[in-house]
Amino acid sequence: MSKSNTHAAQKLAVAGVLTAAAVVGSFLSVPVAGSKCAPVQHMVNVFSAVLLGPWWGIGIAFCASLIRNLLGIGSFLAFPGSMVGALCCGLMYHFTRKLSLTCAAEALGTGVLGGLAAYPVARFAMGLAPAGFTVYMIPFFISTLAGSILAYVLLRIFEKSQVLDTVMR
Repeated sequence: MSKSNTHAAQKLAVAGVLTAAAVVGSFLSVPVAGSKCAPVQHMVNVFSAVLLGPWWGIGIAFCASLIRNLLGIGSFLAFPGSMVGALCCGLMYHFTRKLSLTCAAEALGTGVLGGLAAYPVARFAMGLAPAGFTVYMIPFFISTLAGSILAYVLLRIFEKSQVLDTVMR
């Protein structure tokens, strides 16, 4: 197997583990305003940004949201929240390589942009009548803030113990 094929296989394996973590972690969700806030998904978004990049992060967020919906443990609101957040934090890490900014981009991307994108999904795809266009911003922000802080703490611990050096080779 060539070096590029091995690298691609490693990335796919990491993506599979992160997707599984997001799905299993969704059992630790809190229902808020019609959404199921899953902080582990946001932690996974930051991990995928750091380990794999923005496009992998979007794919992981989509797959985890799809699996959670198929298993009946998620809602359609998972798609805009997790995917927008994954894109924002993935791009931030790609361009800055700063973990603090990456976590902030996840929180703002999911909390603000994902919260706004959830309104049309709730209204037109789910048939709900949300109280206002910004109704999902607070619950999404609460969820993503918890997940972003968790990701920051864990990644700093992994960084100090050189676990990331091993994974990112």
